[in-house]
Amino acid sequence: MKAVICGAGIAGLALAQRLDTFGWEVVVLETAPGPSTHGYMIDLSGPVQDAAGAMGLLPRLRQLTYPVREAVSIDHSGQIRALLTYEQPGKAAGGQLLSLMRPDLEQALRESLSHRVDLRFATSLVHIDNDVTGIRAILTDHSSVGADLLVGADGLHSTVRSMAYGDEARYLRYLGFHTAAFVFDAPDVHARLRNRFCLTDTLGRQMGFYGLRNGKVAALAVHRTPDPALPDDVRAALLREYSGLGWVTPRALERCPSADHIYYDQVAQIELPQWSRGRVTLVGDACQAVSLLAGQGAALGMAGACILADQLHRTDSVEAALRRYERIWQPVIADEQRTVREAARWFVPDAAWQLHFRSGDLKAGSRSGINHYRGAALAGESTPTSAETGIRKP
Repeated sequence: MKAVICGAGIAGLALAQRLDTFGWEVVVLETAPGPSTHGYMIDLSGPVQDAAGAMGLLPRLRQLTYPVREAVSIDHSGQIRALLTYEQPGKAAGGQLLSLMRPDLEQALRESLSHRVDLRFATSLVHIDNDVTGIRAILTDHSSVGADLLVGADGLHSTVRSMAYGDEARYLRYLGFHTAAFVFDAPDVHARLRNRFCLTDTLGRQMGFYGLRNGKVAALAVHRTPDPALPDDVRAALLREYSGLGWVTPRALERCPSADHIYYDQVAQIELPQWSRGRVTLVGDACQAVSLLAGQGAALGMAGACILADQLHRTDSVEAALRRYERIWQPVIADEQRTVREAARWFVPDAAWQLHFRSGDLKAGSRSGINHYRGAALAGESTPTSAETGIRKP
């Protein structure tokens, strides 16, 4: 059996690794000229670590993890308004959290691929022929690839989804935020962070910072805007939107890199009634985006990829495997999406009372009587279990 996977992000690489392990021939196509360097800090909790263990990734992920001690909310002058230690969400999630940069997780997944996986950068789809016997993908280099299955793992703005289902506007639910991430060099800022994830305690917009191993600083920015359209100049937009914030933000904006080194996108969800058509299916944010607000994109992407691979391995018919994949995983994603929509207004408060309430809520998380509840909220307690994902060693 042969699969063509479009997208060399977390979901695509995880699926490639699993299918190769199960004996499939795998081709991975990635539009970018090389591995992504854009991204932000993510946390992997117990159930996802189970998946990483089954894939042989856990030792490498532990090498790449960062020693995040606590998350703090800091006001304009640099005073701590609220604090939550990472021990609390780790316990609630069933063990220690692994905190690492998104590009580092992708690196670990690439390293885990065998020589049999054909990973092609700077290559993308032009056309798909899709019928009951298989697919033929026409590529930008004028070549073609035939396979039993084509998988769109190409993210929120998926090309495969557009080819199979039409304009993304029909399936994208904008949540009212834009987000950006970049890395900058500022030793003075790095020294002030001290293994903490620091968030500005601000209305309508906020920035978060964490110090990296090489002395650089990772920044994550989120702000409210009713307009889903992305700016032509993302660096200028960042300088405009976040000017006036205090503490280390002016220094971060001063050191902000050029636009081609900034990740910038909408905060949105994808809602599709059906994830598969013929021999074409979707995985990861291409079909199940819950949004940055959930903090579980990487975990859900890996879990979805493992479920899809497992069903393809267990089931004789590709079509039957795709139906079972959707039946297992769609309800989990729909529930996650509803939860995020209900909680979205608290992510970046737009009223003083909401900001005050959120700070009090975070402070309350440090009291032992409700550690489990607060920790679960931060870590994402609804992350699927190993039993739900069907993850198993071949």
